[in-house]
Amino acid sequence: MSVRHIRTKAVLATSAAMALALTACEGEGAGASGPDPEADPEDLTVGVAMPTQTYERWLNDGAAVEEGLEEQGYNVDLQYADDDIPTQSQQIDQMITQEVDVLIIASIDGSALTSQLDAAADAGIPVIAYDRLLTNSENVDFYVTFDNYEVGVNQASALLYGLGIFDENFEEADDAPEGPLNIELFAGSLDDNNAHLFWEGAIDTLQPYLDDGTLEVPSGQTDINQAATQRWEQETAQERMENLLTTHYSGGEELHGVLAPADPLSRGIINALRNDGWGDTIEDGLPVVTGQDAEIASISLIAEGVQHSTIFKDTRLLAEQAVDAAEAYLSGSEPEPNDTETYDNGEIVVPSYLLEVEMVLQDNYEEILVDSGYYTEEQVETGQL
Repeated sequence: MSVRHIRTKAVLATSAAMALALTACEGEGAGASGPDPEADPEDLTVGVAMPTQTYERWLNDGAAVEEGLEEQGYNVDLQYADDDIPTQSQQIDQMITQEVDVLIIASIDGSALTSQLDAAADAGIPVIAYDRLLTNSENVDFYVTFDNYEVGVNQASALLYGLGIFDENFEEADDAPEGPLNIELFAGSLDDNNAHLFWEGAIDTLQPYLDDGTLEVPSGQTDINQAATQRWEQETAQERMENLLTTHYSGGEELHGVLAPADPLSRGIINALRNDGWGDTIEDGLPVVTGQDAEIASISLIAEGVQHSTIFKDTRLLAEQAVDAAEAYLSGSEPEPNDTETYDNGEIVVPSYLLEVEMVLQDNYEEILVDSGYYTEEQVETGQL
């Protein structure tokens, strides 16, 4: 099957000089004085703050960033906060006190670190936001991420494909069902800025089909606040799906698909559906369920025809970009963004580097994930790393 990899919107690269001008116009940033560019790498330390170890992708991200920096000879202080905001705040405070030279922060709550960002600015420590935007502060120097709006577009497009509304070229199918097809919507954690962008991209894509009656949401829960899943927890998603099934589908109503924004949520939703007797695979009646992050457990389910799709965000490339940005600051220069318009954090537009994403389906997971060396066939078969 030919699958279109829906790519990020084209963005022209901006020169380093323009990035400097943007930073000067929109806030001094955290790197007012910056690290000593004459120092040996072995005398420089990068603080890396990750949100949790319970989510597979953050373990991969942390390890990849640490490895990339250490390969360049830098010291790394890598900390995980177990999804506890006070813990992450304290970890970053400690990094600043210990005079790290650059901070890379994947926040739990992007709005909760203002005092730490102020302290980093006072200490002349450049701050790189990693995948989750740091908000409500001018003291954010750079942002490395994926095009998160396009993640949502990909998720919704995968759902529409799974429902037969889109054909294999991701255009409206000639034999598309007239509907109504019943779907339910899930969103991520409201304190994660990315959750809002995923939702926006997905809803913008689904809205025409909701408007013309091709799709319906029987629960009526079509607002992000109703669909949100605090801390992206699998158990929370499973409980909500169980409640939806009990309340809206206990009388024999059909459910055709579920928009799920991340793989742990997908697996919780699938658990609820299976436990309620909706089938073990899509072929025998399980609704189409989307996902994100290409976690190995979900790739195994996709290979088995249980989960319909996920979105692959290659953390190897994201970690590489974060390392490149850190190296630029450590050498006395600045990283070059490819987006200087999209990510307004409430105080400044943060210069950003956006990476592409790929839709993963049963027919292409081997090409995207196995052939590239991200996973082995054995890992896919077992669902374990």
